[in-house]
Amino acid sequence: MVSEHEVRAALAAVMDPELGRDIVDLGMVRDVALADGRVTFTLALTTLACPLKEQIERNARLAVLALPGIQSVDIRLGEMTAQEKSRLHGGEAHEGLAEKLNHVKRVIAVMSGKGGVGKSLVAGLLAVTLRRRGYQVGVLDADITGPSIPKMFFPDGARPGSSPLAILPAETRTGIRVMSINLLLESEDQAVIWRGPLISGAIRQFWSDVLWGELDYLVVDLPPGTSDASLTVLQSLPMSGVVLVTSPQDLAGMVVRKAAHMVGQVGVPLLGLVENMSYFACPDTGKQYEIFGPSHAEEMAAQLGLPFLGRLPIDPKIASLCDRGQIEYYLGDVFQPIAERLVELAPDARQPVMPGT
Repeated sequence: MVSEHEVRAALAAVMDPELGRDIVDLGMVRDVALADGRVTFTLALTTLACPLKEQIERNARLAVLALPGIQSVDIRLGEMTAQEKSRLHGGEAHEGLAEKLNHVKRVIAVMSGKGGVGKSLVAGLLAVTLRRRGYQVGVLDADITGPSIPKMFFPDGARPGSSPLAILPAETRTGIRVMSINLLLESEDQAVIWRGPLISGAIRQFWSDVLWGELDYLVVDLPPGTSDASLTVLQSLPMSGVVLVTSPQDLAGMVVRKAAHMVGQVGVPLLGLVENMSYFACPDTGKQYEIFGPSHAEEMAAQLGLPFLGRLPIDPKIASLCDRGQIEYYLGDVFQPIAERLVELAPDARQPVMPGT
């Protein structure tokens, strides 16, 4: 019968590719248990956002399965404490080290409060338009459970890079730096079934553990709603402002007003309002049809005391390009005036709003 010592000896042959040491020596292997040919243990990573976690987990499973009599291996993923990370890196915690090296001038979040109004599209078009103007741009996909940014930018998929200091964001064909949970998953269809604290922790790590470098703008695509994830972004990142996205339906407007009130309560500037899916322009006649009803966006912006940034039409070309991962090929100029207004309105990033303030 295989012993715990033999299991640990097998795992000692598995290396952490980034740190260059075996996972047993690093203290990653916890709570080893054996029963009826089944081995269970916890693998404590330096960060759950580690881009190499699948590789480490796979190598650990194969190492244990090679032992005689072992039929199955159950590995639970965990994360080291800040104190453990500090000891691991010679007294200086690895977590947050990239943040000290980054220089991000402006952080703009795109928010709606409601799903399905096109905030990811607005975030993507904003990043593309700013990049065309010559700015250094990044996109942080904070929609952990419903990420769509990678699908819009990478036709063949992508993976973030890694270094001894930090995670390196994936880079698009025009040089936009992107970080999303979907870049870390084995399959883009894999579900992320996490509770609020894990989601909030991942978002913080996408800011503090990713080497964004020098950026003029970091565009943050927020998830729908006014709960943990959005609050984490608004309170933990040095926000320059928030762009609200709505659609012509009254229901969408009501939910967006909730989001506006939330942003005001945490003290982040509201930069303006964009209405998506405002109309469809017939390609034969050019006549505009308000498919979702008449627009109330300017009236809503006035009620909230915000600049109205503009309307976006229903454009099948945009949808097709996004589905093919080619949003950067979109040549329409509908977003140009909106981006120009945002450049004027967004000041340099300010200090973060701390929780409870």
